Amino acid sequence: MTHNILTRDALSSGLFLKLFEGVAEELRWDRARLEASLRETMALRPPGDEVWLFGYGSLIWNPLVHFDARRVATIHGWRRSFCMRTIMGRGSHDVPGRMLSLEAGGTTTGVAYRLPAQTLDEELALLWVREMLTGAYRPMWIDGTFDDGRQYPVLVFVANPGHAFHEDDASVARVAPLISCASGVLGSNAEYVMRLSESLVALGVRDSYIEALTAELQALQQNSHDSKDGSGHSAFDAPC
Repeated sequence: MTHNILTRDALSSGLFLKLFEGVAEELRWDRARLEASLRETMALRPPGDEVWLFGYGSLIWNPLVHFDARRVATIHGWRRSFCMRTIMGRGSHDVPGRMLSLEAGGTTTGVAYRLPAQTLDEELALLWVREMLTGAYRPMWIDGTFDDGRQYPVLVFVANPGHAFHEDDASVARVAPLISCASGVLGSNAEYVMRLSESLVALGVRDSYIEALTAELQALQQNSHDSKDGSGHSAFDAPC
């Protein structure tokens, strides 16, 4: 497998699902459960003619869904948090990583995408394969404020505290050593954080948690590099 496996073709063909074959069967959602979750979420859709999806992580730089409008948007009452253990895409069973979610409290600025009405069902089906294969997120409708001042409900995937992959401690001190060591078929865990940091900078968005985590990962990388001895082995007592 290659690091570009997160594509529309991979989602629609079933190739992406193969990433999760190592997950315990009781944690893997089949097509029927994905479809049921999607129906339940859409049944709670607030009134309005438009469907907007809110991206706060990889959806910013790799949305995959087709959209006909894009706005910088902010939601209140939720903050970015690497509170989800990952053993697949950017981690492994032996060296689990951490993936991004949203936990209650604070404010998050990201990107909102308007999904075209004519392809809405297709886009949502692909989105559910991407985000809900283990049920580690909770899809919710949350009021968003767009950069043009408009307010509109957006579809957001937030943390599911009752899930087996959820971790209570998502502090920078806890997650940075884990992220610095983890990697999987989608690439390294640290690469994800760096891509997120770069994307937020490009948007002109500040997030103190992501900034602190990025700085700590860079420090760990520098310490590891500085402590290499002549044999090429690290003398640094690194968390890996």
